Amino acid sequence: MFPVQLLVEDPRARTTPNRQKNKTTSSDDNMAADEILKYDDDDDSEILRPDDLSEYLTAGTKEAHDRAENSPFAKDFLRGRIKRELFKLGTAALYYVYSALEEEIERNKDHPMFAPVYFPSELHRLEALAKDLEYLYGSDWKNQISCSAATRPYVERIHHVGQHEPDLLAAHSWTRYMGDLSGGQILKKVAQRALKLPPTGEGVQFYHFEAIHKPAAFKRLYRSRMNELEVDAETKERLVAEANLAFKFNLEVFEELQEIGKGIKEEVQDIGFPAHGDMGGDISKCPYYAAKMAVSGNTMYVRQLTKTLLSHTTAQVLLATWIAAVTGLAAWYLM
Repeated sequence: MFPVQLLVEDPRARTTPNRQKNKTTSSDDNMAADEILKYDDDDDSEILRPDDLSEYLTAGTKEAHDRAENSPFAKDFLRGRIKRELFKLGTAALYYVYSALEEEIERNKDHPMFAPVYFPSELHRLEALAKDLEYLYGSDWKNQISCSAATRPYVERIHHVGQHEPDLLAAHSWTRYMGDLSGGQILKKVAQRALKLPPTGEGVQFYHFEAIHKPAAFKRLYRSRMNELEVDAETKERLVAEANLAFKFNLEVFEELQEIGKGIKEEVQDIGFPAHGDMGGDISKCPYYAAKMAVSGNTMYVRQLTKTLLSHTTAQVLLATWIAAVTGLAAWYLM
């Protein structure tokens, strides 16, 4: 789903890295095993400075982050109030955003203002999003989705930055990927529970980073690489402004989805019993009326209620469970 996130990680929940100042180039397609070990989960030996770029971005985007995180759509999602159609539309929006972002990342992978944070194997999401869309829409998913009105300006801005202001691309990468690694893991569980998605991950592959085994350690490594970027005071301010713009685009997508959701009926669980209107005018066939009459002692309705209950799978399971429980209790009592 469109990350309701923690769009970027919560600075209060984070520990700090033992940063090594190593200049990295785009030839590092995957982070070396010995490098990630320097940023193990228990490593908190160095305090980040307020003027470090990662800290500067976090402080400079706090208000925008809070607005996005506290939007009605974000709150509803975290409470499990998410409609399947909105989840599908949100996933489609993410697909267009990441298509633009990862296209521009590849274009600028050797740029000195992006090369240190180039982690395609670990971070890129486009393939995972394609799998999710195929699960949600079917094999013809590409012909069923479109870039929404709120998503389009976000996509256009990413392309503009990548092609004309590549020194700002790291702001978009930081905003998206760090949020995906943080709050995204919570959202995955919420979506699986609320939408009854398979526990094997279908529909939420976006949130699964197969090549990252220690998210906290990787985030520390990523921050340290951000802090290696050679930026002057003016560029820092421009990066903060760009990150705030990214949050604004995210919020606009949330608001669009919230508005669309108003026109979608709540999805009601069907427990398997027919409604009164489906009885063809014969109230004696209604399970609720039969239950009422059975309690009053009318044996005909006892038979009717039993027949009605046993014709529905849900009731069969409940009855079998009840019988098993009674049998087990009796066995325990007679031991």
